[in-house]
Amino acid sequence: MHSTSSKNRTHRAARAAAAVVAGALALSLTACGGDDKDGGKEDGGSGKESASTVTLPKLDGETLEVAAVWTGTEQANFKKVLAEFEKRTGATVKFVPAQDPIINFLGSKVAGGQPPDIAMLPQPGAIKQAVDKKWAKPLGAEALKELQENYSQGWQDIGKVDGKQYGVYYKAANKSLIWYNAKAFENSGAAEPKTWDELLTTAQTVYDSGVTPFSVGGADGWTLTDWFENIYLSQAGPEKYDQLAKHEIKWTDPSVKEALTALAQVWGKKDYVAGGAKGALQTDFPTSVTQTFTGGDQPKAAMVYEGDFAQVNITQAKADVGTDAKVFPFPTVGDTAPVVSGGDAAVVLEDSKAAQALATFLASPDAATIQAKLGGYLSPNKSVDNAAYPNEVQRRMAKALIDAGDDFRFDMSDQAPQAFGGTPGKGEWKALQDFLKNPSDVAGTQQKLEADAAAAYGN
Repeated sequence: MHSTSSKNRTHRAARAAAAVVAGALALSLTACGGDDKDGGKEDGGSGKESASTVTLPKLDGETLEVAAVWTGTEQANFKKVLAEFEKRTGATVKFVPAQDPIINFLGSKVAGGQPPDIAMLPQPGAIKQAVDKKWAKPLGAEALKELQENYSQGWQDIGKVDGKQYGVYYKAANKSLIWYNAKAFENSGAAEPKTWDELLTTAQTVYDSGVTPFSVGGADGWTLTDWFENIYLSQAGPEKYDQLAKHEIKWTDPSVKEALTALAQVWGKKDYVAGGAKGALQTDFPTSVTQTFTGGDQPKAAMVYEGDFAQVNITQAKADVGTDAKVFPFPTVGDTAPVVSGGDAAVVLEDSKAAQALATFLASPDAATIQAKLGGYLSPNKSVDNAAYPNEVQRRMAKALIDAGDDFRFDMSDQAPQAFGGTPGKGEWKALQDFLKNPSDVAGTQQKLEADAAAAYGN
């Protein structure tokens, strides 16, 4: 993960983190099926209510608004967390659906004099923008106390701007995973790969059996940036990754060429992507997952790359995690396996006793435990009991996230200015969508990425 001390971290630290994730996830998950059948239970199989660890004020008559881009099951599960806050405090909390990019959405709300009290921001770059625009308010003493007790230093640092704490990272993601259709692998005789070359061999084995190897949600540009980041981190290493994230090296650097060339080995291989480039660019992320786990012996694809949160969509496809849907760590492309993380931070926009109380609650294990039990969610809060997660696959991912401490690298595009790393149809999202269409144009893609990055970073 990127933090103020990221330059001082060594390849050894990143390698240790990768080993934790690989060790936790590369195990055979066949035995997990028994746990997963009842994985939707809210108690995660424990049958216990989560204990109250944080003291909250009485807020009868207070009304709060929380804005986030979450939809579907993710939104519904978060609303259960807000309902618990209402129950404990007497406040009323309204969820406000936001559109991407959320900074633009918030800008219109601020201009209209109606900003939400708290916004869930999916990028450190967005937190910095909210601070620079003087929208964000620093966290109060109670929220800071919860953060210091429950979060590693790296997760605290990523929510800071100029040394001051603005963000509570409520939700995290392990974005170095490839999910696969167990039946498709079994039918083809394919094996879980550990290296990039082995992944290409596995893909060919699947292809030879009559099933398309990969499903890609290219309509959502962020999925493409995640592909690139895993390859780049593994090939170029953590120091270069940090430099590119800050635009201290250019996108025309040879290391970017190497990563794009590797990426083209999948995106540019005929019939390796479901629907071809045209089909992939019309496929959103949820569909990219569900089409991998539906269709019986003829799914649209055998594998789909994305983070732990794909479990929500796997469940929607009526597939069982651990039996129908299995997972392996993103393969080693260079010297080390990549460990890329993402997350969403609660940021106070309208400072009040009630808003600070909600930020405090979201920084506590109480809030995260509620959503952990519902599945499709990981918390960077180290005080959440691992047993709260509803199945063995999820518990291993959560343990890997916590055990890796500060050694994850945070999603690169999420660290970038929103105009480059987080806007549909622009910047990195658009450049990589164009690259998916024409994976032979490595040099042209680099030039486009560099021009857009220079404009967004201002250097």
